[in-house]
Amino acid sequence: MTSIAVIGLGIMGLPMAKNLISAGHDVTGYNLTQDRIDELVTAGGKGATSIPDAVKAADVIITMVPDSPDVAAALRGDEGILAGAQQGALWIDASSIRPDVAKELAEEAQAAGLRTVDAPVSGGEQGAIDAVLSIMVGGSDDDFAAALPYLDAVGKTIVHVGPSGAGQTVKAANQLIVAVNIQALAEAIIFLEAYGVDTDAALKVLGGGLAGSKVLDQKGQKMLDRDFGPGFRLALHNKDMGIITAAARQAGITIPLGAHVAQLVGSTVQQGDGGLDHSGLFKLTAAFSGRE
Repeated sequence: MTSIAVIGLGIMGLPMAKNLISAGHDVTGYNLTQDRIDELVTAGGKGATSIPDAVKAADVIITMVPDSPDVAAALRGDEGILAGAQQGALWIDASSIRPDVAKELAEEAQAAGLRTVDAPVSGGEQGAIDAVLSIMVGGSDDDFAAALPYLDAVGKTIVHVGPSGAGQTVKAANQLIVAVNIQALAEAIIFLEAYGVDTDAALKVLGGGLAGSKVLDQKGQKMLDRDFGPGFRLALHNKDMGIITAAARQAGITIPLGAHVAQLVGSTVQQGDGGLDHSGLFKLTAAFSGRE
């Protein structure tokens, strides 16, 4: 049994923490809202009153928070990880943040005596619940090896992709591909509906061919049902599209299709739909054609 602190018990963090409990670990959680801590306690975990309280006895610390400033705040200051963590503890940041920030924070944590990996995940809420997340990991070979048993408890496809920050770079690419696929699927469904096609049958046959994808499998029915309850919120995907477009500019490359979809995602959020699942991008696409 390993003592693990999980900071951030949201849509992804809470099921990940529960799976770590199921794997036999001693899990302490902290979240900004008490109800999520209470749910963890009900599942067999422990609650903490602050980040330092959560990490003080932890061998492994996992952060799953929304954005780069949130990770920085969780690490630094009197109420941060560095204020309470044991020397030699392993910090796994499963958040999706800017690659340059991930590298900077890893260096800061390492200088303070922590081992670190950036390990952003893909698979959405259901993937987190089922412990089948795809996890792209940045860090040293030794730190990756140390993190692997805990990542195995929450994921299925776990790959070491390079040094600190590399996991976040690969996650940005993942979010680019997912956003473009969601937009293409939305357009295809609007097209099918305009011609009165049996859309259930159409998606079934499309899913069996080259057009098939996990996006189609997981988001197609949500679009048909106009059910956009959040599995991964548009506001977070908007943040991720900002990461990929900024990183592309920094690298001196162009992502014309990605940049266009980034604008569509941003527009959907600005219209007040940031709390919807990212399949809710369908709403904007439907509006363009005068449909609902």
